Amino acid sequence: MTSQTKTGSGSGTITTKDGTQIFYKDWGTGQPIVFHHGWPLSSDDWDAQMLFFLSKGYRVIAHDRRGHGRSTQTDTGNEMDTYAADVAELAAHLDLTDAIHVGHSTGGGEVARYVAKYGQGGRVAKAALLGAVPPIMVKSAANPGGLPIEVFDGFRAAQAANRAQFFHDVAAGPFYGFNRPGAAVSQAVVENWWRQGMMGGTKAHYDCIKAFSETDFTEDLKAIDVPVLVMHGDDDQIVPIADSALLSIKLLKKGELKVYKGFPHGMATTHADVINADLLAFFKA
Repeated sequence: MTSQTKTGSGSGTITTKDGTQIFYKDWGTGQPIVFHHGWPLSSDDWDAQMLFFLSKGYRVIAHDRRGHGRSTQTDTGNEMDTYAADVAELAAHLDLTDAIHVGHSTGGGEVARYVAKYGQGGRVAKAALLGAVPPIMVKSAANPGGLPIEVFDGFRAAQAANRAQFFHDVAAGPFYGFNRPGAAVSQAVVENWWRQGMMGGTKAHYDCIKAFSETDFTEDLKAIDVPVLVMHGDDDQIVPIADSALLSIKLLKKGELKVYKGFPHGMATTHADVINADLLAFFKA
């Protein structure tokens, strides 16, 4: 029986080789779509996509990255190679083939590393990167358009000093563009972001800042052979488009770029109707 005809199990956990428990949701039948969330969130951040694509006949799967959500609050392994290896163990456990992998922000880096390293042999059909961190975020001689390391040091200092306040400020401000004049602020969306963040482990979240900002995905992007849709808002204040999507598209063999005027980093929540429709069109193409 192939994964295309299997029925999702609802939810559960797998235990990885190093003893970490990874929580996942697995709903429906059909071609599998695996959703990879951003920092410091959980699989709950994909609610609008999980419901939509389930209704369109897909099997939808989302996991809580180690240290995040309902997975083990790990103090080790909080880096991209281990994140991708965890996904590989989950894909093997669920016997996924011909899967579509969708990653937002940090999850986009996880998708790039996973697809490049483990996506052969029919495991992966397509991928989508939304507001994703590749190729690399931090500024260096090789990446002069990146963000200075001081920005990420500031993230670490703010998290260590008062994680609850820091997470609230990110969600209420730049993440969804709620700091823009005339923005339609949703306090419930802010609180849901905060809820998800506070479920995870602060050590894992602290380590993940280095993982999402300093990991170089250049060779991963070059190695990917499947079609990839790169989606980015041009008002993304968390992962600026000029040093991410506009560079990633040049490295992909089969890449397609969609730029969304005025959309924020959290556009899959604030503009779910637009993002879902474009993802569906890409999946069906």
